[in-house]
Amino acid sequence: MFQKLNKSGRFSVLVHFVGWFLVVCQLLRVCFFIWQYDEVSWNILNVLQTLLTGLFFDLGTVAFVCIPAVIYYTLTPNRFAGSWADKTLIWFFTSLTVIIIVFTFFAEITFWDEFKTRFNFIAVDYLIYTHEVVANINQSYPLPLLIGGVLLISGGILFLFYKSGAFTISFTIKAALKQRLYTLGLTLVTAFIFGFFINNSMAEWSSNRYNSEISKSGIYSFFAAFRNNQMKYTEFYTQIDNNKAFSFIRKKLGGDNAIYIKKNYSIHRTITDNFPSEEKKNIVFILVESLSGSFMKEFGNTENITPFLDSLAQKSFFFNNLYATGTRTVRGMEAVTLCIPPTPGQSIVKRPDNANLYTVNSVFKAKGYDSNFFYGGDGYFDNMNAYFGGNGFTIYDRGHGSVLSDKNQAVRNHIEDNEVTFENAWGICDQDIFNKMLKVADKQYATGQPFFNFVMTTSNHRPYTYPSGKIDIPSGTGRSGAVKYTDFALRELFAKAKTKPWFKNTVFVIIADHCASSAGKDEIDVANYHIPALIVNLPESDNQKVNKLCSQIDLFPTLFGLLHWNYESDFFGKNVLRNEFEERSLMGTYRKLTLMKQNKVMILSDQRRQAFYSWNKNDNSLNALPMEQSFLEETIAWYQTADYLFNHKLLK
Repeated sequence: MFQKLNKSGRFSVLVHFVGWFLVVCQLLRVCFFIWQYDEVSWNILNVLQTLLTGLFFDLGTVAFVCIPAVIYYTLTPNRFAGSWADKTLIWFFTSLTVIIIVFTFFAEITFWDEFKTRFNFIAVDYLIYTHEVVANINQSYPLPLLIGGVLLISGGILFLFYKSGAFTISFTIKAALKQRLYTLGLTLVTAFIFGFFINNSMAEWSSNRYNSEISKSGIYSFFAAFRNNQMKYTEFYTQIDNNKAFSFIRKKLGGDNAIYIKKNYSIHRTITDNFPSEEKKNIVFILVESLSGSFMKEFGNTENITPFLDSLAQKSFFFNNLYATGTRTVRGMEAVTLCIPPTPGQSIVKRPDNANLYTVNSVFKAKGYDSNFFYGGDGYFDNMNAYFGGNGFTIYDRGHGSVLSDKNQAVRNHIEDNEVTFENAWGICDQDIFNKMLKVADKQYATGQPFFNFVMTTSNHRPYTYPSGKIDIPSGTGRSGAVKYTDFALRELFAKAKTKPWFKNTVFVIIADHCASSAGKDEIDVANYHIPALIVNLPESDNQKVNKLCSQIDLFPTLFGLLHWNYESDFFGKNVLRNEFEERSLMGTYRKLTLMKQNKVMILSDQRRQAFYSWNKNDNSLNALPMEQSFLEETIAWYQTADYLFNHKLLK
């Protein structure tokens, strides 16, 4: 093949590169096919469409990659071809590009291993927070071996180019003006078409999500995610009249205990209790990293990796049919603090102008609570410090200095080295962050002020490392060990807390931020949104297992109901104990917005598309249903109003 490519003359190296790139991209797709052997569709037409769609997007990708080289070849005079400067530039930039592309292919494999998807907005975030990500890669993979492999493979590719005569031909054969202009025109036109007329979602042609993901080009997907990191609902999604949407949602959020304060485009209301209480229990809220419901024996797991949580499930207010709103930590934070459905694009936690919002902390602050946010890493990551600091929390993390959020100065406290027994790329171990919280809680108790302490754990995250000797699974060997260590740390937290004078007046709330994985063959993998949630240390009479289908956004409204509080609310979540509570769950990715009710699932997608399914819980499959207009309008109303309220600054 390379011998035929050599006829391209001055552009020989470039043509060799394009040919190599297209071949390796297809080989990578074949690898992903084999990797997901039991999940992909092997129908011959589907396989062909996957490969051909992939080839189409690869052509667009390589056109963008080659633009600098094509411009160089086009503008360089023939008399300059083959000079020492020409040889140096071509060798250097060809080598650099090959190394970058080979590294990208390696990165795609590790990203697929973690998320079962091509590069998306998560990869964009990872590019921003390089310290944590590089440290995580170094602790999770044999980095020297990977770098050595990248350099060795890149050297082999360049050697093949050299042996085939590509460089010699590029340095000796001149390019006619017609050939230069033709190559430049073809490259720029291809890039223009892909830049302005081709959308990455066009690769999502299959009902099998894996086939669609394999169809994509990783590099093209990365830049598509970078460009669409924040999406306006009004531009990308099906809408209904705003008056109709708000009328619908106000009716859903109403009830005999809800009194609306404002009219029209608002959900602000006063929530009253039949037997109101002014008791102010301390609240310790623990958001557990990647705690899938499937890890618990309560939901059928046989590994015995959550013995403590399983024991708590028998003596707490336990939600056994609750679903996360998203697939990222910041989505979980958004859901539990704002009690809002996931809006398209980035989580509100990461958006500009997200300070001074009406959050659950607004309720606690109105009742005189001291509120703190504890994170074992640097809270700069994912904009957590700016969000929590800007919404009334004092920060405890491993970062240094103060934190600014908009025009608000938040107090930031550094977790000192002498308070740390174990630390990895993502932060200190769960035992250490719990111990820090206990120390602060002791000081809060001494002041007589009730406290709301929000703790974000980190140990259940790749590289899955934790202090040795704590559990019977060696550190760094996989997810099961990290889950069991987190369970162990929670047991130790409760054992220490029970010795504290403030324990009897303290309620502990435990919930996952999201599942360990959200990938599946369908566009929304429902089972991989199912998470546990527990409210512990309530009066024994309040303990029960709640079978109602509900969402992360319902957790705090239910807690406030159990505390018998009157409060003001801008929340989309409701108290699941109320008779008028209508079972439903709201889930999403950064592009898919979902409403599930009674095993029916409506999914809104960008480009104003929607799909309606029945969900089979036994095999976790989605089966297409005829469109149901009332269900569609209800789904639109939830997300359209949530997006409207935030973007019009009505959640302030």
